[in-house]
Amino acid sequence: MKFNLDNLVAEYESLEQKMSDPDIFKDQKKIKEVTWRKKQIEEAVNLYKQYKSVYEAYEENKEMLYSEKDEEMRDLIKMEISEAEEKIPNLEESLKISLLPKDPNDDKNIIVEVRAWAGWDEASLFAAELSKSYMLFAENEWYSVEISEQSDNETGWVKELIFEVKWEWAYSRFKYESWVHRVQRIPATESKGRVHTSTITVAIMPEVDELDFELNPDDVEMQFTRSSWAGWQHVNKTDSAVQLKHIPTWVMVFCQDGRSQHKNREKARAILRSKLYAFEEEKRQKELWEARSSQVWTWDRSEKIRTYNFPQDRLTDHRIGQNFSGLPQIMMWRLAPIIDACAVADQQAKLEAAWKGSV
Repeated sequence: MKFNLDNLVAEYESLEQKMSDPDIFKDQKKIKEVTWRKKQIEEAVNLYKQYKSVYEAYEENKEMLYSEKDEEMRDLIKMEISEAEEKIPNLEESLKISLLPKDPNDDKNIIVEVRAWAGWDEASLFAAELSKSYMLFAENEWYSVEISEQSDNETGWVKELIFEVKWEWAYSRFKYESWVHRVQRIPATESKGRVHTSTITVAIMPEVDELDFELNPDDVEMQFTRSSWAGWQHVNKTDSAVQLKHIPTWVMVFCQDGRSQHKNREKARAILRSKLYAFEEEKRQKELWEARSSQVWTWDRSEKIRTYNFPQDRLTDHRIGQNFSGLPQIMMWRLAPIIDACAVADQQAKLEAAWKGSV
């Protein structure tokens, strides 16, 4: 046997027993830990059971082939051996991938923050367009999308947009979008046909609760103001908008999405928790990136991750060195091929790192 993962199966069975114990529901943190670990190893356990069954049948058929005299039975056994020889390498590869370290945030909902960075109105316009592409992509993959906060510049384009994407594995799909995106195109206001370069930033933050990240109330300064979104009848009647400032880090969050001050406060606290958690994750990931050599995540975090070149109809992901055409379709919602390519490259890099570590 090339794999000996019976201990993983035993752990999974132990976790199932813990989940069936009524006492565990007295400790929410323990429930979360057990549930997450069970989910983390479930795929590997199921693949290992399948692999073990196929491999054992394969070995048995090889022994039977030597003793079987009937030609018709021998042909049948040979066929089963041949099928197993095709299945085993595929199962081995799938099992290797399932055993790679899992990102603990992969199954979380996310908070997406898109900001215009450099390039004035053109950057704001592109921030609006990419935000729309993200939201359409999320809805196409059956995620729930809800805008939390939006601030526009003088021309009405997006200066900053924050929205939530909810459903399982949202972070795993969007996490490759974080950091600087560069756009090259001729703005509508350009009279001489010159290509301008603008940049926006994207932050993908896993949604976290108090069990994931405890927010000390003494570290948070809270202010209430009147909502200012156009068209709302109550905007001048209630101080429903909430602004939170995390004193140690000076991270600020403003929320005026709902009519209720209580709901805005809770949403602002959720966004603040996610921002602070993401800040800690950034430091942790930086240590991991610096420890790895040849893989997707070796780019300088101060540099762009992607360039959207409209005159040449080309999107370039600089981390994986791949080009994609069809920018109009991509900007509508067809981001899946790019996200999938990043995921595959990251997966391959992890496999290479695991292989080097085992040599």
